[in-house]
Amino acid sequence: MRILLLTHYYAPEFGAPQRRWSALIERFIAAGHRVTVAAPVPHYPSGRPNSTQRRTHRVGGVEVGRHGETVLRTAYLPHLADIGTRTADHLVAAADSLWRLRRRFSRPGTRPDVVIATAPAIPTLMVGRALSSLWDVPLVVEMRDAWPDLVTHVGPAGALLAEAAHAPQPNAARTSLRWAIALAKGMVHQQVTSWQSGAQAVVTTTDRFAEVLEERGVTEIDVVRNGTDLAAVTPRHDHLPGDHPELRCLYLGNMGRSQGLDTVVRAAAQLHREGVNLQVRLVGHGVEASTLAALAEELDAPVEVLPRIPHREVGAQYHWADTVVVSLRDWAPFQWTVPSKLYEMLATGRHITAMLDGEAADVVRAAGAGHVLPPQDVDALADLWRELAADRSQAGVRASGRAWVSDHADDDVLARRYLDILARVIRRTA
Repeated sequence: MRILLLTHYYAPEFGAPQRRWSALIERFIAAGHRVTVAAPVPHYPSGRPNSTQRRTHRVGGVEVGRHGETVLRTAYLPHLADIGTRTADHLVAAADSLWRLRRRFSRPGTRPDVVIATAPAIPTLMVGRALSSLWDVPLVVEMRDAWPDLVTHVGPAGALLAEAAHAPQPNAARTSLRWAIALAKGMVHQQVTSWQSGAQAVVTTTDRFAEVLEERGVTEIDVVRNGTDLAAVTPRHDHLPGDHPELRCLYLGNMGRSQGLDTVVRAAAQLHREGVNLQVRLVGHGVEASTLAALAEELDAPVEVLPRIPHREVGAQYHWADTVVVSLRDWAPFQWTVPSKLYEMLATGRHITAMLDGEAADVVRAAGAGHVLPPQDVDALADLWRELAADRSQAGVRASGRAWVSDHADDDVLARRYLDILARVIRRTA
């Protein structure tokens, strides 16, 4: 198959979408397929390329990727962390990719057999729909997590809109603004649902979001989870008795509004006041990192907030920990979301402190991988860690997590499933 992937996030950037597609494409190429990727010049997460990326990657450049794929680099717009400039960046990249791909595949014999357009950059779906119609080739839309629900419901844009709607102002103006917000949200959902319904297949990463889309009238839905490479994740072992006196609690990943990590800081501070011996590490990046560090200092919590680390150093952090934290706020779309990092945690075998609800909580329970707590419940978290500190055996390594990944979320399994979907949609439209 000749496969074209449209994505806003790609290697050598590192993050959940980048890791997913690097793993899948490595296996697509190994299976004998040809892959072209259209992605902007690397500029995640800072919003602009670093010095090495500027020297190595050029707008309009055609590169050979790590696995032998062809990578067409498109334009980008330097941006900040706010939703406005990031959306503008998505629009610029989408428009440029549409123009460049039409030129690159102007001759019919060179065109791909299937186009995959992957969110969360919503304009990418628009480009996928346009190219699919122009070339008369099938389109596969991939909805990573609950997009656009997270933005329109509770994400950064939703929060800003809600703040504006509740700001002091005349009643008539407030009513009009709320109507405008409701209309804007409805239009976004309607348009994205239209793009999904027009695709030959829609891929989601969770069963529950697939059910949500089915309720909205989307029919051709497949689930291909995020996953991990079991061969690349070293299973951990229990620490030797007396290795360290404190309970070690680790969070690795994004520190944004979605994670609600202030709960971790407050629980650690409460236990510290009680005399419980524990140490917490929050490792990663995000808009809340500095706020969390300030809160830890204010509450005299035993919490380190450390910057993002290269993936090659992640194993040492898992080795250090007794329990690893995965956390999402109590927001409705997170009922349908499973953090991609969870699968790597399961593969390590480390005990998981899961402050989750919905499908992600179901995964932890099914894998027998740790304790599931209500999201944002400081007292519940303090109670659990108090118990683990008193009886470290409760935080022992669990082989069941790795076994669950082997059955449900290993990259080899997921790649085969994805290739079956692509082959099916190509056969149907042949």
